[in-house]
Amino acid sequence: MRLVLVFCVLLAGAGGAAVWIGLRSLDEPVRLAAPLRFTVTPGYSFSRVAAELAAQRVIASPRAWVVFARLKGLAPAVKAGEYEIQPGTTPRELLTKMVNGQVLLHSITIVDGWRVQDLFGALRRNPDVAQTLADGAPHLMEKLGLPGTDPEGQFLPETYRFVKGTTDVELLRQAHAALDRELQSAWMDRDQTLPLKDARELLIMASIVEKESGLPQELAKIAGLYLHRLAIGMRLQADPTVIYGLGNRYDGDIRTVDLHTDGPYNTYTRVGLPPTPIALASAAVIHATAHAEKTDAIYFVASPKGDGSHVFSATLQQHNAAVASYLAHQRQKPAGEGAR
Repeated sequence: MRLVLVFCVLLAGAGGAAVWIGLRSLDEPVRLAAPLRFTVTPGYSFSRVAAELAAQRVIASPRAWVVFARLKGLAPAVKAGEYEIQPGTTPRELLTKMVNGQVLLHSITIVDGWRVQDLFGALRRNPDVAQTLADGAPHLMEKLGLPGTDPEGQFLPETYRFVKGTTDVELLRQAHAALDRELQSAWMDRDQTLPLKDARELLIMASIVEKESGLPQELAKIAGLYLHRLAIGMRLQADPTVIYGLGNRYDGDIRTVDLHTDGPYNTYTRVGLPPTPIALASAAVIHATAHAEKTDAIYFVASPKGDGSHVFSATLQQHNAAVASYLAHQRQKPAGEGAR
């Protein structure tokens, strides 16, 4: 009888020790020397998740982790998805992270001034984006509920965060929705004297301004210059539209024949705006165009300063003098120093 009693006491002690060791393991850092990406597959049981982490030598006491999760009623609440486990994380913290669905977010940046083909290329190169679009995405705008709309310019340059496996179409839907919000806001708050008929024309003009200057302090002035040309019936004569119209034929130089060859995007031969945007315009450019600076300038040329700024002129005589000054400055540069 005494032996039985002693055995029971030892068994209870061993059980208590096992429980204590198991509980202690929940607060011991996982075995990682560097961050680890781990995917909880939809439909997997929590026991299987624990087993996979144990197989990767991340969780030291998977059974204790499972028992704790079940006792707390947390096991069924674990969310599927990709997680990043940092060194120093404890199993208890990891469980909380999975229950809260704190999945790893990836990012993609749409760059100001990109063409839509550049955006498609970036999506195709991103390994975390689920690819569903064919090359050229001929039916993209139909999928976004905008049949007949040209995709050029229809997505807002910005950094977008997403979970692994988000489709290219869903990301483009988000980028278009962001553009629509910015464009409608800018149009509603625009200078009412702008010689533009609607938000679509505002976007087209903003795309031209986007390609003409990267200096924030010049955006409103360049927009004002082009809008002034538009208002007086002058051709826009915007090199970026000609370049866009040339497409793959553009080799870095615009030739005289290019300026004289008529086409829908040749603003040297046609009055008014081109038929579509020519680039993805940023929110800053859209709003600068909606509040363009009033100016009597109708010409501009790169400044001799070489800082990306321009010299603006109201008359051809002033413009010719500014061009001469720029060319003289270029000739004075040391050999081997290229023009900007």
